[in-house]
Amino acid sequence: MLTRRVIACLDVHAGRVVKGVQFQSLREVGDPVELASAYERDGADEIVFLDISASAEGRQTMLDVVRRTAETLFIPLTLGGGIRTADDVERALRAGADKVSINSASVARPELLSECADRFGCQCVVASIDARREGDEWRVFTHGGRRRTDREAVAWAVECAERGAGEILLTSMDRDGERSGYDLELTSRVAGRVAIPVIASGGAGNVGHLVEALQQGEADAVLLAGVLHDRKMSVAQIKSHLRSKAIPVRESGTP
Repeated sequence: MLTRRVIACLDVHAGRVVKGVQFQSLREVGDPVELASAYERDGADEIVFLDISASAEGRQTMLDVVRRTAETLFIPLTLGGGIRTADDVERALRAGADKVSINSASVARPELLSECADRFGCQCVVASIDARREGDEWRVFTHGGRRRTDREAVAWAVECAERGAGEILLTSMDRDGERSGYDLELTSRVAGRVAIPVIASGGAGNVGHLVEALQQGEADAVLLAGVLHDRKMSVAQIKSHLRSKAIPVRESGTP
């Protein structure tokens, strides 16, 4: 059985890590380079930087953060936010990112996923999907959750996989920052329709929620932010608990 990943997510605004609830009410948490290194030492399998202030100036600031982090980080680093073209992806990879997460630009022009997969390889391309429940479906939102689209999330995830994305970063906007558990129905529906890894995001509040996402939600990885930043639990504690539930994970502190 493939090991499951525990991924630390750092939302970065103006060079600092922030955290909010349902994409709003941001508060500062700390320095992204220091936090990324700390989470790696604690056993995180990957780090995700999400640039939530991706103006032209913000993009340059973020690339500098990526360069400084990549100099010391030995686990995979993903950069998302403000990625609009294949050239943006190239700049991120040259700065030291191992993968690039694409959201709004791919919804506007789905061909971008194929272009990036062809140019850099599927393993570099992460399709990021922010979804909010509407009745029996989930609607895709873009631009940091501010813009509703006509796309249904499960169908869009299938298309992303068909266009060459190497994995899906699936965030429940309803659960984001609420710490009430992942949206298991959304996660399992997407996982059941695509043959690429699905990362569950939005809603982690305790280790039981992670077990649910990996077992009932059929996720390949879980993404955490607030509970790590607030030191409600450590990655080492999380992995110990997952092992006790017969969920295979990498040893803490190993690349």
